[in-house]
Amino acid sequence: MALKFQYNKTELQKIEKQLKQRYKALPTLKNKESALRAEVKKYKDGLKILKEELRLELAKINPMLSLFTEYKDLVSVKGLKVHGQKIAGVTIPTLDDVEFEIKDFSVFNNPSWFLDGTELIKHIAKLKIVLKIEQKKIEILEYARKKTTQKVNLYEKVQIPAFEEAIIKIKRFLADEENLDRASQKIVKKRKAAVL
Repeated sequence: MALKFQYNKTELQKIEKQLKQRYKALPTLKNKESALRAEVKKYKDGLKILKEELRLELAKINPMLSLFTEYKDLVSVKGLKVHGQKIAGVTIPTLDDVEFEIKDFSVFNNPSWFLDGTELIKHIAKLKIVLKIEQKKIEILEYARKKTTQKVNLYEKVQIPAFEEAIIKIKRFLADEENLDRASQKIVKKRKAAVL
């Protein structure tokens, strides 16, 4: 998209001001982009570790999985405590705590592994919730990084060159106009001198 402008001093000042703003904002945007890129990498590495931990936990209980299916409603998530955390100006969810609700059961009428089983279910459920929240963080940070990269590219590759080109064109036009004005004044002066 070509930049539309008028050939006058007011427009020149306006474009110079916008160019100055772009130059001033560019380093901040580049820093934000690199910070977001680093955070995304950090969270992706953490996500791999979480996935492996969950895989190992599920592999541990795999032989006993049929026992847990009989008591699927024993443990349920009551609520999540989440707060927003800012990273490079982007708010991401951070898990504080997971509240579980355990249905009442008789310790004497049920198998002895029930208590350990409920703790194991809570641990696995919490791991899955943390995994989902970490994935959401990565999505949010990736989106913000993508938008910041687009803005950096817009400034560097489109707007700054367009403003610089517009400034050059306006300055040339104004210089040509001034030269024509001087030349016409000289011609008028010579004609007046010739008449006298």
